[in-house]
Amino acid sequence: MKRGFLVIAAVAWMTVAGYGGTAKDSGKALSLKILHFNDHHGHLDESTMKLKFKGVGKVYTKVGGFPRIATMAKALKSAGGNTLFLNAGDAFSGTLYHTLFHGLASAEMLNGLGIDAFTLGNHEFDNRDEGLKLFIDKAKFPIISSNVVAKPGSVLDKMWTPYIIEEINGTRVGIIGLEVSQKTKVSSRPSENITFLDEAKSVQKYVDELEAKGINKIILLSHFGYENDLNLASKVAGVDVIIDGDSHTLMGDYAAVKLKAQVEEYPKHTTSKEGKPVCIAQAWAHALVLGDLDVTFDAKGELTHCQGISHLLLGDTFKMKNASKKKVEVNATVKTQIERIIDANENLTIVKMDTDMLGTLNYYKHLVDQKKNDPIGESAEDMKHIRIPGHDYGGNSGANMPLGSELAPVIAKGFYEASLRADLCIQNAGGVRVSLKSGQVSYGDAYTILPFSNTLFEIDMKGSEIKQVLEDAIINFKDNGGSTGSFPYAYGIRYDIDMTKPKGERVSGLEVMERTSKKWSPVVMDTTYVVVTNNYIAEGRDGYITFKTVQNNGARSVDTQLDYAESFVAYVKGLAKKGKALTKLPEAEHCIKSFKE
Repeated sequence: MKRGFLVIAAVAWMTVAGYGGTAKDSGKALSLKILHFNDHHGHLDESTMKLKFKGVGKVYTKVGGFPRIATMAKALKSAGGNTLFLNAGDAFSGTLYHTLFHGLASAEMLNGLGIDAFTLGNHEFDNRDEGLKLFIDKAKFPIISSNVVAKPGSVLDKMWTPYIIEEINGTRVGIIGLEVSQKTKVSSRPSENITFLDEAKSVQKYVDELEAKGINKIILLSHFGYENDLNLASKVAGVDVIIDGDSHTLMGDYAAVKLKAQVEEYPKHTTSKEGKPVCIAQAWAHALVLGDLDVTFDAKGELTHCQGISHLLLGDTFKMKNASKKKVEVNATVKTQIERIIDANENLTIVKMDTDMLGTLNYYKHLVDQKKNDPIGESAEDMKHIRIPGHDYGGNSGANMPLGSELAPVIAKGFYEASLRADLCIQNAGGVRVSLKSGQVSYGDAYTILPFSNTLFEIDMKGSEIKQVLEDAIINFKDNGGSTGSFPYAYGIRYDIDMTKPKGERVSGLEVMERTSKKWSPVVMDTTYVVVTNNYIAEGRDGYITFKTVQNNGARSVDTQLDYAESFVAYVKGLAKKGKALTKLPEAEHCIKSFKE
């Protein structure tokens, strides 16, 4: 299905009967198409992507977005057959669409797609329980999660179910939801009214419950991550298909455009605890890809076929840089070459935007555009962001960045400048979402880099406690299986990190910079310093448990109520008023003095 299907005007969505299901017999063979995507993180609009087409070179084109997903989904559904449309979570956090509308824009756009189920992602709790409730209240699709439990009487009580049952062509299919527990507990903002249960035990519990109801075809809609789900598949019995999210895993062979997939097969075939077939599929992230999975179950509910295509959804305009480094549309000959490559690869598809979905998007886009294009200053150079020193991230080579992120310490300096009391700032790597290009810096750039609804938080801490909170952050991802986003960056303090040492002994050589003189001196373990951070990790999230512990033990802390993105905006604007541009920190001010692993 290639360029010929581009415009689908009025194709009706296939409906799948109710959520409870009434059929008594699930012992029938069934063929089913599962459409899916995950982790769009507020990316409702198309994105610009650089692809390297074989024999052509580097080409810039528009990719993805909800209007293209809508067109592609309608086209695939129009071919007939049984269809489910699933979303594996993380609608929240990542663009101004989320920052300004707090999930309501995503809910409306998902409503327009007509998805059949949505499982909770860890970022769904970023705006606390109340923010998630707003999203769910607007949603016209069922929310499912088997291992997240809301306390009776809380604002999220009865807002989701562990699973749904779909009746499809006279047989029932169970769809179980799953959330990543540890990451959500420590890296988002659920209240104490929310309990997170063991993933494998929860899945098995509800598989057993569904099987007791005579249902032998079971799909796990999971926000647990590819590697985690690959491991989970071998630990549980009864799951046939896992539609995955969280790890932003691109699956399939995209060699035709020099796009390196983390898993070069779509789907991944593995086996269950009982040795029966299980297949796993994920659709990358940011609404760039639509997963298209065809499965067949026999009458006993066993998977006899599982194949599909991971569709990269392309626009029909292609640009290349000319001799002046300006992006210009390719000529007719080159465009024909590109289209031939696309036609020869099933997972590359030119897709026009669905007009209805585009209309909904444009309402929100107009409001966002009014704000995001306002300039705030200049960046003198590219500032790349990675999470762990030496490790590739976001398209950036870790080998070229042995001391880690170039941008995160600059962000930390902006927060430090916004706080009149701070001796130092600590910022988690995951709180900085993208790199920053040289040139004009806009309001939108600031909110894309810092998309969460955070404020700056000041905490009085002893030197020994500051060392411990840095150790905590490293322990979170190194030893406890938490997010790499917990890696600590900072400003006003610098330190050595040796990952080869035992936990609790990895941070050494701590020095603090005197605010006025800019002179460095050793951190004194029993001296109190004022630390400014974002209120997210100030709550002990992302593994920064000592932040919470010291406050519980009576340490002075103040929520400044300064919006953290606005604080960075103010820093950039302040530089601009002085005729200065944003630059990387000199090596002497970078927080990481050395890193070993």
